[in-house]
Amino acid sequence: MTVAPVDAKAGPPAEAAGAGPPAEVVVEPLGALQQFGGMRLGLLERVCQLVCAVAIVALAAIVLTEIVTRNLLNFSFQISDEVGGYIVVGLTFLALPVCQARQAYHHVMFIQNRLPQRAREVLNLGFDFLSLAFCAVLIWQLAWQTVQTWQSGDIAPTLLATPLWMPQAVMPIGCIILGLVLVRGIVRRVQRLRRREF
Repeated sequence: MTVAPVDAKAGPPAEAAGAGPPAEVVVEPLGALQQFGGMRLGLLERVCQLVCAVAIVALAAIVLTEIVTRNLLNFSFQISDEVGGYIVVGLTFLALPVCQARQAYHHVMFIQNRLPQRAREVLNLGFDFLSLAFCAVLIWQLAWQTVQTWQSGDIAPTLLATPLWMPQAVMPIGCIILGLVLVRGIVRRVQRLRRREF
């Protein structure tokens, strides 16, 4: 039997050289986040996320309890609407920094997809500065409203008679944490631009 010599310099057979199916492309979970400057959650964002999760469970429990008592016991606690409204407000503002860190907001991509990556990063940086300015105005107005409510001693005209400054205080707190997340994102973008990573 004659064995043909094997050329060590020869490439791989045709089957191994690309005739087979293309390799599967693996997309990292943070790839989309990094495209818009997304970040891993810090301590403040994780706390907000935990509070939001607990608040959702509490809201579901309140609604379920109210349904059961009204339909089976013909009785209402008369607080579900009030407490549920406070929880929804808290969820809205405490979820802002979590969504910003995860870049969960919608992005209009028909312009950004046509820009180079560096120009896209500069555009996102400008948008972050505008968002930070708007966030600063919100903090100022919401904090002023909360202080005014606290000084006037306003309470809710309900069975609980909740001091209104307590649910109102969650709004500037959420915006302050959002501002910190925006500042961190701006610093990261500026560092990437200065290092010319694009």
